[in-house]
Parts: sequence; structure tokens; C-alpha cells
Amino acid sequence: MELRQLRYFLTVAEELHFGRAAERLHIVQSAVSQQLRRLERELGTELFARSTRVVRLTEAGNRLLPYAREMLALQARAREAIDELRSEQAATVRLGTSSGLGAWLDAVLTAFTRHTDHAQLELVTSSTEERLAQVRAGDLDAALLRGERTDPGLEFLPLWQDALMVALPAGHELAARETVELARLAELPLRLSPRSRNRALHDLVMHSCRAAGYTPVLGPEFTNDQDTLAAIGHGKPSWTVFYAPHADQLPVPGVVFRPLSDPAPVMQTYLAVRNGPPRAALRALIEACYEAVEGARA
Repeated sequence: MELRQLRYFLTVAEELHFGRAAERLHIVQSAVSQQLRRLERELGTELFARSTRVVRLTEAGNRLLPYAREMLALQARAREAIDELRSEQAATVRLGTSSGLGAWLDAVLTAFTRHTDHAQLELVTSSTEERLAQVRAGDLDAALLRGERTDPGLEFLPLWQDALMVALPAGHELAARETVELARLAELPLRLSPRSRNRALHDLVMHSCRAAGYTPVLGPEFTNDQDTLAAIGHGKPSWTVFYAPHADQLPVPGVVFRPLSDPAPVMQTYLAVRNGPPRAALRALIEACYEAVEGARA
């Protein structure tokens, strides 16, 4: 029994006329008659009582009718479900990002291509508050951000953690150490972004310095990577911090990067998404993020 035969059967049952049924199906009448005869042979009974003037359903035809409708309706719903999935997979996922993600972003992008053959990932860079507002408004599907947050309309999925590295003048005595205890930086001016621009990083560094027994001497603000590192490498001795994946991508003459200890500050990264079940393409992004984390652990 073929769905095509059931469709022909249902159309003739509705029209009670082979010619009109053929017109609705956009095929010749003989094809309709041929397929219905095959269906009747397979079932071992006649479905229509035919005469030169009248076509009517037999008892067997009336018994089959509701099942034919149900099976064709199921086919239509199955097709709609697959079409919907294909449409979701082909959609573009807009991901808010920030600087300093380093190898993490590469790992997420690589994993995303393995999880979907159709969806495209568009990266959008903006401030943390702008990214969160765009996720809430639906302008972004998700956003990567550092530091713990709460928002009643959003869900924050914990991903990876990054250690902070200190950036020091290459000629400074601390640059010779493999690891720099945070307390040894107490006398050097700290170049740090203001809290209004990077609350999570500012609070982590200040808290870590206090845990090491001092409040840091604040020097000129951190402006951008290039200018700040140039000032550290060639100006008055000072220090700043970078996330380890970012530091790995910043070989700068006159500057060295060293791990911190006692304490060793670590920043948590989250994926912010709207509450509710994600569509297929966004689900692929979430799975890609988790795969990147698992790959790093392995």
C-alpha cells in the first residue's frame, strides 16, 4: 500500500467521480483507475462500486476512509516537521563575542561546523551590557561573557575558565620568574580598565590583590592592547593582566606574560541565552561550546 494510492483513493472518495478526481490530482483518469485497482487487489476487496453513471464507496471503502485521512495527515505533519528543522538549520545564529577569547573561539567555530551543515554563525562584537541587551531583545541568539551575572529573562550556561596572566616589562626583575606571586606586584602601578567598562575583570583583579594583602597602586587606565603593551614595554614600569588564551596570541617586543599565583585569579566564561527551549541552530551552538570545553579537558 502506497501513500500515493491512498491519496488517489481519498480524492475519488471526496469527488465520487474519477474524472474530477483526476483533474484535482493533475493526472490522467486512467492512472487513477490503475492505481486504485492495484490497491483493491492488494486489499482483496473493492473499495468503490462503479457504474456508468454513479461511483460510490463500498463498505470496505467506508472502513478505509478515516484511516486514509489519518495516514495522509500524518505524512503532511511529518513533512512540516522536517521542513521546519531544515529551515532552523539553515538559519543564521548571531553570537555576541568579545576580545581575548583566543583559541576558545576557534574551538567553538570548529565544533559548530561539525554540529550543523547548514546554519551560519555570525559574530557580533560589542560591550558586555550591549550584548546582554541584544540577547534579551532577540537581536542576538547568544552571547559569550565573562563573570557571573543574573538576569530574570536570561540563562547563563557556564563554559570554561581562564587564568589571568600578568604582562610585565621584559627587563623587570620579576620577568625572570616562571610564576609571579601577586604580592610582588604591590609596588608597581597597575593599568586596569575602569569598573564601568569591565566590571567582572576589575572586581576580580582588585579582590585578588586584596587577598594578597594590598590595594594596588592604579596607574594610567588600560586603553587598548597595542597602546597599553607599548607603554609597559617601553615606558615607566607597570603591569596589567590578560586572559591566558589572549596572551598566547600577543607576542609583543619588550613585554613578557607570566602566570600569577598566591592567589591565581581565574575568570569564568558563560554563554548567555534567552530562557526557553532553543531552536535547532542555537542548540548546535550550545553543543559546540560544551564540546570545546570537553576537548580542552581531554
